Amino acid sequence: MAVRLLSKLKVLPEVRGVANASSAAAPATLSDFDLQHKTPVIRQQKLIPKAHYGGRHAVTMLPGGGIGPECMGYVRDIFKYIGAPVDFEVVNIDPNVDNDHDVQYAITTIKRNGVGIKGNIETKSEAAYVTSRNVALRNELDMYAYVMNCKSFPGVTTRHKDINISIIRQNTEGEYAMLEHESVHGVVESMKVVTASNSERVARFAFEYAKRNGRKKVTTVHKANIMKLSDGLFLETSRKMAEQYPDIEHNDMIIDNCCMQLVAKPHQFDVMLMTNLYGSIVSNVVCGLLGGAGLLSGRNYGDHYAVFEPGTRNTGTAIAGKNVANPIAMINASIDMLEHLGHFCHADLIRNAVNKTCNVDKILTPDVGGTASSTDVVNAIIACMSKEYGTFFPCVTGANKPKEAGKPKTAEKKSKKCK
Repeated sequence: MAVRLLSKLKVLPEVRGVANASSAAAPATLSDFDLQHKTPVIRQQKLIPKAHYGGRHAVTMLPGGGIGPECMGYVRDIFKYIGAPVDFEVVNIDPNVDNDHDVQYAITTIKRNGVGIKGNIETKSEAAYVTSRNVALRNELDMYAYVMNCKSFPGVTTRHKDINISIIRQNTEGEYAMLEHESVHGVVESMKVVTASNSERVARFAFEYAKRNGRKKVTTVHKANIMKLSDGLFLETSRKMAEQYPDIEHNDMIIDNCCMQLVAKPHQFDVMLMTNLYGSIVSNVVCGLLGGAGLLSGRNYGDHYAVFEPGTRNTGTAIAGKNVANPIAMINASIDMLEHLGHFCHADLIRNAVNKTCNVDKILTPDVGGTASSTDVVNAIIACMSKEYGTFFPCVTGANKPKEAGKPKTAEKKSKKCK
């Protein structure tokens, strides 16, 4: 789901995850997955036919390291329980090897499936020729936009309440270009790459996202007072893009002041647009404001592919295998993935159960002030779905349309399909 040809942009009427645009009006019945693979793109790539079998979707699953494998196990348990029409192709990447063979295979499977869900993938090798696995995935698949919707959980005690910020981060360049060299002994230079084309398409992505989600303001975060050419280009591109969206307020803020303002007065922000490194910093700051790394999910979008993951990209090695990791971030990533695939009924079913578990019953892991174990939280989510629907889940292939989630209260209502 991503911005298409810039001069011919059209967008879905409702953006459940993020704006998906094409150069031709797409039928309203197409899911975001279908739109992504049946419309023109901004950049030509060598494509592999997508795996899609009889209404079911094949999805690449990259468990990663640390708590990733156990959290992926929880996602599979929940999907199995509700009968979600998704088949996972599990690919394990060895963080210790000094080659990219595993990563290239993972990229091939995502190209084949079109969609992936991942934990954080470690890169333990310090060899200069071994790239970061996470960065390689984003760059090779040209997933240029990263979206993280940061919304308060009422059941989690925090200093600030009712925060609702969307972070949109340029995902493929900036300091993450991984271009470094030692010009002379003891002097290392690192290149920060900012291009007009990528700045323009992520800026349009941000403004379209704001427009389709009823957002009122876009704030561009930068350091153009020091990096006058690179950040200056990004800022100037955002200002020019803002002129095309007169109904959306635009302002800008220097990154260091932005972090202070987030901690002091976070409600002034609505949509935040920034380059790669600043996005990594700001997303972690906001996650801290909302309770920690275990709650929010992130979405990587390109013209062809989408990959979903926990928002802060933390591995959690120290708590792996102790049954205390917060599974909510990974479960929220799976909800985003279901919506992208067009399975809105299944997504709403899980989302409602997560909301009740965290915000009503307040069954929480220790990282957000609770005492429950990881399995306690997952079992509570499954029990919530079972209590509301019994053994019948109103999710059928022909019923995956966006709707306001309803909770059946009588046996007669339980027999109806989700429309």
